[in-house]
Amino acid sequence: MFRFFVTCARGMEGALRRELADMRIAGAKGDRGGVWFEGPLDMGMRVCLHARVAVRVLVQLGTFEAPDQQSLYAGTRAIPWRDWLTATSSFAVDANIRDTPALTHSGYVALKVKDAVVDALRNAFGARPDVDPKSPDVSIVLHLAKGQAGIFLDLAGESLHQRGYRVAMVDAPLKETLAAAVLLLGGAQGDAPFIDPMAGSGTLAIEHVLAARGIAPGLRRRFGFERWPSLSPETRAAWKRLRAEADQAFHEAEHRPLPPVVCADIDAAALAAARKNAAAAGVDDAITFERADVAALEHRWPVATLATNPPYGERLKPVELDALYTSMGRAFERLSGWRVIILCGNPALERAIRRKPTVFHRLWNGPLEVRLLRYDMK
Repeated sequence: MFRFFVTCARGMEGALRRELADMRIAGAKGDRGGVWFEGPLDMGMRVCLHARVAVRVLVQLGTFEAPDQQSLYAGTRAIPWRDWLTATSSFAVDANIRDTPALTHSGYVALKVKDAVVDALRNAFGARPDVDPKSPDVSIVLHLAKGQAGIFLDLAGESLHQRGYRVAMVDAPLKETLAAAVLLLGGAQGDAPFIDPMAGSGTLAIEHVLAARGIAPGLRRRFGFERWPSLSPETRAAWKRLRAEADQAFHEAEHRPLPPVVCADIDAAALAAARKNAAAAGVDDAITFERADVAALEHRWPVATLATNPPYGERLKPVELDALYTSMGRAFERLSGWRVIILCGNPALERAIRRKPTVFHRLWNGPLEVRLLRYDMK
């Protein structure tokens, strides 16, 4: 049995716990920036493959007191690294530190951990492994807070928001994990029509279809643990089964009929990017792409979900932003029976809508604090 810490962006801990519960992972406990749970190694692999809001999946190798560099080195070196690395493996170290007065520079702390790992493996094998910060076989993570160190391995390798379908970009694209959290926390209805009238590169619509069809978000990418030299034949076989099951589920669902899903934007270049991304995700058959202005939004279905991430105002003049928000507020008032979900980065939009949200969550879009607002239009 292993202890895992699944990280997520600030504000998404509740959504992540709900996801793990849906995966029938019992006993998950929320913490700052993520969720803890215990289980076999293949359970962590399953989270990598299926979690929609998780950023990283870390397996804990050890914890120890590390108020200074000597104790950090000694505690790191005591971990049985030969169980995870060989003399020919490459690795990299990422350090996150806070509230430890004697150790304040993350680069220096990562270097001390690297030294301890190298020395331990040189003692075990008579040769040292390579350090490769760009493409390591094994990614080591140190969390150091108030003199307490935790050493982890990163199962994901690259961040889990990198689904593998983002082949075309627009300005300020919405991260896939944040889009998934918006849909989950906002209560997007998989059995009702869906529209994003300001779709950009199409992330919300693509994530909606992936979730509605039950397609694993990590199906089109590789994971860090696949390069670990330490995986037993049994664990590799378990991963092969997990991947095969997800692949079979995709092929069973790829043409499953869904209620209408519309990806709309006034910008033709954005729509072209959305089409390419949807095709790369294997869900373009389920999405209709329309060039349209949000101000002309129609009440085309009795019940539907609208989810969107409108501009926050960084690239628009104030007068243009006010006009946009006013037109959005007027358009939404026509949508009786709809569920309207907005990732709002500007209080002026809330004022333009002139309603009290049914659901409110504080989230972060990178360094920006944003608000998830849901309005049940009646």
